[in-house]
Amino acid sequence: MNPIIALLKEHSVSDEKISEVFQALTQNPMMAMSIIGQLGIPAEKLQQLMAMVMQNPGLIKEAVLELGLDFSKVEAAKAQMQPQ
Repeated sequence: MNPIIALLKEHSVSDEKISEVFQALTQNPMMAMSIIGQLGIPAEKLQQLMAMVMQNPGLIKEAVLELGLDFSKVEAAKAQMQPQ
């Protein structure tokens, strides 16, 4: 299991909410951060999660594919985040 998904499940985040987080990541990463902040995960675990993502961005792709979401939307969202 993807470590991001595992960490969310460890904190009793429902499959529906996990899909919502990754759906938001594919469409609007800033909105995803807001959703993640509302999950009730302790700050130290959130820092661990963010460090995991920053050190290995491929984990997001793995999680998106594991959840059966469209990875091309992740690429489009990433392009929007790049400074022009």
